[in-house]
Amino acid sequence: MKTLLIVYHTQSGNTEKLAGAAYRGACEAEEVDTRLVCAYDASLQDLLTCQAVLIGSPENFGYMSGGIKDFFDRTFYPAQDYHLNLPYALFISCGNDGTGAVRQIDRIMTGYPMRKVAEPVICPGEVRPAYLEQCEELGLTLAMGLAMGIF
Repeated sequence: MKTLLIVYHTQSGNTEKLAGAAYRGACEAEEVDTRLVCAYDASLQDLLTCQAVLIGSPENFGYMSGGIKDFFDRTFYPAQDYHLNLPYALFISCGNDGTGAVRQIDRIMTGYPMRKVAEPVICPGEVRPAYLEQCEELGLTLAMGLAMGIF
């Protein structure tokens, strides 16, 4: 069975709501084991045992959250020997336009290396039903892509 890892960090609770929606969507693909892990609890072992990653971050000061940065700091160099080349996608909760967080995360992901397989879902302001739906679809898309062997 293939595994989809959803790693997220939240401060206000908005990104956690989006992560929950992505998780619900991904769980519709019964052929895929989906794991929802807070960034501070995620490890290199989580990356080594999954076949795709979905990352959720608030945008803070035009950058990813400290929790996601901490996850990268702890896993980036230890992951280099494994040439992960995992598919990934992003969802961003933001007060602005989210592009700063997307740009910085994408830059780091090329170094693992990982490959982006979907456009990011950017959710400005308060969490709305449309954002939850978009994240649910993103989770389902990654999980079904794994199940069907697309990724």
